[in-house]
Amino acid sequence: MCDFNHSAMSTTRFFCYAALLLLTQCSKCKDNDPSPEKQLPPATQTGANTFGCLVNGQAWTPRGNNGTSNYSVVYEQTPNALFDLRTYRYFDTGQPDAFQYLILFARNLRGAGVYDLADASNTRVSLNDRLSGCYYNSQDAGTYHKGTLTITRLDLQAGIIAGTFDFTLYLPGCDTLKVTNGRFDKKL
Repeated sequence: MCDFNHSAMSTTRFFCYAALLLLTQCSKCKDNDPSPEKQLPPATQTGANTFGCLVNGQAWTPRGNNGTSNYSVVYEQTPNALFDLRTYRYFDTGQPDAFQYLILFARNLRGAGVYDLADASNTRVSLNDRLSGCYYNSQDAGTYHKGTLTITRLDLQAGIIAGTFDFTLYLPGCDTLKVTNGRFDKKL
């Protein structure tokens, strides 16, 4: 009986040491992974054609369509001064509808400055999340939204628009979306 307990104790120790070894190996891998913020493009103002943000703490950049940037920015210097940013990201799930589509829209955007995304009469933020089946649209009744869009450069002569953004969207029955560290830099 003594040998049985000794054998069981050795087996238990073996599994504990093996589990400890696996856990330390996993933490080493995580230490070498770049943080979500470091996975985003830098916040520039040079017309670099870049876009990125964190969605609930995870890096989000345009992806799919054979590696193209998959985003566009239009600025129309009309009496309403319209700004329209659209981008999407496909996910490798094997499902054709595995994508998210994000839109930032602002009216009366006349230059560098901070614009309130809670102003539904002049702005719209939407995220169509085909993965979860949720469609967040700040102009829809029942969708909670707040945030800011900061235009850091609007240079029509050079054809460059750049900025940053942060916003929160909540739709009953769906997860709250917290979009932070957003940045874009686009050649018009």
